[in-house]
Amino acid sequence: MRRAFTGRHMAAAMVAFFTVVVSVNIAMATFATRTFGGTVVDNSYVASQQFNRWLDEAATARSYGWAMAAKRVGSHAELSLRDASGPIDGAVIRAVAEHPLGRQPDVALRFERVGAGEYRSSTALPLGRWRLRFEIRSGGRDVRFIDEVPA
Repeated sequence: MRRAFTGRHMAAAMVAFFTVVVSVNIAMATFATRTFGGTVVDNSYVASQQFNRWLDEAATARSYGWAMAAKRVGSHAELSLRDASGPIDGAVIRAVAEHPLGRQPDVALRFERVGAGEYRSSTALPLGRWRLRFEIRSGGRDVRFIDEVPA
């Protein structure tokens, strides 16, 4: 014998349905706020005003033909800097290490020459994955460069 579908059944189904929906929303909101890595830019409108300048700077930097590679060696960051004629020596290098999720404060890095076209940070780089933002000046040329350094 089949039982009739009553108002109580409908109320139970509605409560169950909305309980699942609300629970999933709370779980997703919790995950989102715990893993939010911050913003790429604070104001996208202001950043858009500078976008063409950034493109021009990138094209100019590419025209130099520099090859740059950053890596972690022990507790320090190292940078290899070359152009078509070989290693680039005498560069002034400033860098900021940013945690990709913004969970740790930025670390300012200074680099010293350790070999032909090879530079090493004088400041230790904390453990973990970091995004290094370089500003390099050599021979009147300025280049900005970003590289990821794994843990």
